[in-house]
Amino acid sequence: MTTINDIAAKIAEEQGLTKAQAKLAVEAVFRTVASAAIADEETSIAGFGKFKVKETPEREGRNPATGATVTIAASKKLTFTPAKALKEALKA
Repeated sequence: MTTINDIAAKIAEEQGLTKAQAKLAVEAVFRTVASAAIADEETSIAGFGKFKVKETPEREGRNPATGATVTIAASKKLTFTPAKALKEALKA
């Protein structure tokens, strides 16, 4: 598993920054993606992929324990679609 601290350490090493400076930059990127998602906007990072909000409509489901029908509320979730270059790199 990779954490924000791991990403910041790698950026700090590659870019000659302190870990604190790199961590601020990484956190700013994630805040920006989150803010865009909250505003229902798509974030596209060339060569990496797109983050966008997907709306799931209300639907009916079943309680597996009782078999009773329940209504599952509509919801939103953040989805990620990898860029073609990333998809190809994952295949190798």
